Amino acid sequence: MEVTLQRVTMAVNVIVLMLCCNISAVVFGFEIRTIYCTISDNCECDFKPNIRGLEWDLYKNLYGQHLAQNIVAEAVSNFLQKENPDRPLVLSFHGASGTGKSLVSSMLARHLYGTAMGSPYIHQFVPTLHFPLPDRQQQYRINLKRWIEGNLTNCARSIFIFDEMERMPPGVIDVLEPFLGPSHVVYQTNYRKAIYVFISTTGQEVIHKVTMEMRKAGHDREEIQLQDLEELIAQAAFSTNNTGFYHSRIISMKLINSFVPFLPLCQHHVRRCAQRELCQRGECHRVDVAEVVSKAMCYTSNHEHQFSCTGCKQVPAKVNVYL
Repeated sequence: MEVTLQRVTMAVNVIVLMLCCNISAVVFGFEIRTIYCTISDNCECDFKPNIRGLEWDLYKNLYGQHLAQNIVAEAVSNFLQKENPDRPLVLSFHGASGTGKSLVSSMLARHLYGTAMGSPYIHQFVPTLHFPLPDRQQQYRINLKRWIEGNLTNCARSIFIFDEMERMPPGVIDVLEPFLGPSHVVYQTNYRKAIYVFISTTGQEVIHKVTMEMRKAGHDREEIQLQDLEELIAQAAFSTNNTGFYHSRIISMKLINSFVPFLPLCQHHVRRCAQRELCQRGECHRVDVAEVVSKAMCYTSNHEHQFSCTGCKQVPAKVNVYL
């Protein structure tokens, strides 16, 4: 209580000083917001969560991923119901290219901030751009810690997306460890309101293997449960050399809420991706093109249980060819 009163007093003094000095309304408004965020644990920036919209988008536009649909929708909903969560929400998306990992991260951005990756409070890191040199690991750790602290101070509801974790230099991501648990405090903010998303192809082999084995045993893809895959994915991420999660304390300390599997896609899933692409171009009626595109894709050699080699990633290019 004493600390809060001190912050309020400081804020009032600054406001009076600004008024006396006749600072412009624009600057004044900006500073008022900054001061409010400094003294309040509830500053929400431009946070506009639409959980129903997120759930609908996941079930309507994410094909063949019942696990991701259920896990992401439930995790985000439960997290946002807590006014003061005890730790941030940390999700790790794993699966082959083209299975929907980046699509889901853009859905989160759109339904939590009302914009697809365009908010200043959504921060995306790409290793080839932000961490390209393996021998600069220590400098990257320093930079990343500063970036995270600065952005959390600016907005407690920040979203951090780390793409292509399989290309991240080992050891860099562990600088996040204090931010992901319940013990660390970032000055002037409730850092536990943040959301972290890791995206990786690491673990795709074990996901493909389990999916194939389940199908061979006569089970539908929809019968695959998270417990069939989560521990295997965590082990693969932890033990794969020269990747971002290699021997990571984030995994060993169990700071990731869920390892989310993205299953390999079948031909009928690819057909739906092609149909969606056509509808976005105003060509919903061209079901013939969707059929041709789905058949033209590369599939695994096992004829009985075929899976797309590249998911839906090449669908837009194929639609260009056949439309």
